[in-house]
Amino acid sequence: MTIKAVIFDLDGTITEPYFDFDAIREEMGLDRNVGPIWEEMEKMNPQRRKRTEQILHFHEQRAVEESTLNDGTRETLSRLGQAGIHIGILTRNRKENALAVAKMHNLQFDAIVGREDGPVKPDTFGVLELCSKFGVKAAETIVVGDFLFDLQCANAAGAISVLLKNNKMADEFAEHADFTIEKISGVLEIIKEKKESVN
Repeated sequence: MTIKAVIFDLDGTITEPYFDFDAIREEMGLDRNVGPIWEEMEKMNPQRRKRTEQILHFHEQRAVEESTLNDGTRETLSRLGQAGIHIGILTRNRKENALAVAKMHNLQFDAIVGREDGPVKPDTFGVLELCSKFGVKAAETIVVGDFLFDLQCANAAGAISVLLKNNKMADEFAEHADFTIEKISGVLEIIKEKKESVN
């Protein structure tokens, strides 16, 4: 099978892990063990949600300003581009922050789906939306991320799920991945294997 598109998560995948979500939850007045922040915010009354959004936006902006790329990111994206493989970003962050990261580090993404575009991961919306933009099938698409939601949305959409193992819970997430990689450049080996299996 020829891979025609690769969809990357942003925070922790393109860039090095930055967010301390437990600390952000505490700042928002949420229990550390409560579910994902965005889903909790959707349950809040307008006044509290506005305040928590301000906290989230502050941390997201700081994450952009202090972002560093994961090892091999620039080279991996360059080689994908040279091979004519579409590069997508699917993030629970805002699209403008993904664009800011791209500009700051001089990266080229073919399309970005952020949380303002539709249902967030683990919903399949973003994967299917990017596949539609690129004119490719989900089965021809690899989704790379460092968190469970990345794998779940890939699997549900019928894409190939790849776990970048740089999360402290990576071993727990691995069972949901079609492949696991230690560095982002590992996606190039998967593409090569897929191509050779067809020939």
